[in-house]
Amino acid sequence: MEQMKFIRKLPEPMEVKREIPLKPEFQKLKAERDQQIADIMTGKDDRLLLIIGPCSADNEPAVLDYCTRLSQVAEAVKDRIFIVPRVYTNKPRTIGKGYKGMLHQPDPEGKENMMEGIKAIRRMHVHVIEETGFTCAEEILYPENHRYLSDLLSYGAIGARSVEDQLHRMIASGAGIPVGMKNPTSGDLSVMMNSIEAAQSEQDFLFHGWEVHTTGNPYAHAILRGYVNHFGTSMPNYHYESIQKVAEMYAERNVKNPAIVVDCNHNNSGKKYLEQIRIAKDVMASRSYSNDIRHIVKGLMIESYIEDGNQKIGEGIYGKSITDPCLGWPKSRDLIMELAEKV
Repeated sequence: MEQMKFIRKLPEPMEVKREIPLKPEFQKLKAERDQQIADIMTGKDDRLLLIIGPCSADNEPAVLDYCTRLSQVAEAVKDRIFIVPRVYTNKPRTIGKGYKGMLHQPDPEGKENMMEGIKAIRRMHVHVIEETGFTCAEEILYPENHRYLSDLLSYGAIGARSVEDQLHRMIASGAGIPVGMKNPTSGDLSVMMNSIEAAQSEQDFLFHGWEVHTTGNPYAHAILRGYVNHFGTSMPNYHYESIQKVAEMYAERNVKNPAIVVDCNHNNSGKKYLEQIRIAKDVMASRSYSNDIRHIVKGLMIESYIEDGNQKIGEGIYGKSITDPCLGWPKSRDLIMELAEKV
């Protein structure tokens, strides 16, 4: 007997887009930002791509506050660094328990309500664009969810637990924006490379009740986020040698625009958020040492919020992560300014 209860029919993506639209002037802004990121990926633009923001975008006022602060720094470093805020609204859970992001719970202390969640996350992304001029990055955790935000996002990421999934790879092939494919938690780089190659290829598949064809995504690329060894220990893969290995794997394959983004948190830092500062500088040192690495490492990913660290749901500290610990604003601002000097 089927044990699946259908709660309510959710609106189609186009219905939600009509209800919460993006104004034409901001559609033009998104197209301009998309092109700039594409130029970074192809090497036409030699600025560093910096994807930075909260582990989880759990609270619209704090996220807007953070992005407003970030926009002021972005203006100061715009000749050297192109900043894309992380506004991640759905969070993977290894055993399916705990806070799964604003998509599930618009109020982290409330019940799950995906009807309200879909609208809340779209509103927040629209407000970020309108108030700060940023178009943002999201994790494509649920392939079905991407269409609700597809006209707002400038960068997508496929997570370590999703990167082996065929549907995620196919969605990435038709996303129309750069999509980073993370190495899996096992650290098997060939899995990540297979995912990139699949995302760059034309695909035909079943999606949302439609037969779909994609033309392939030439901006699909690698995100190195560290891994867990067979003893359960966090292992980094941001060092010079790891980057060199991925560059060699790219050279063996027929892929366009070989590119790497280094995730400075997760297993690269062992979730010790302060280590992100050292790791970011280490990657910049590798770029300075080797011109080849400078050309292939296009950017960094950093988890950052208003307050250092993290808190439990219900503690109520404004601008402090309720998921993984993040680098606080003063340290984040200082790091961005230092990175600009090293580009």
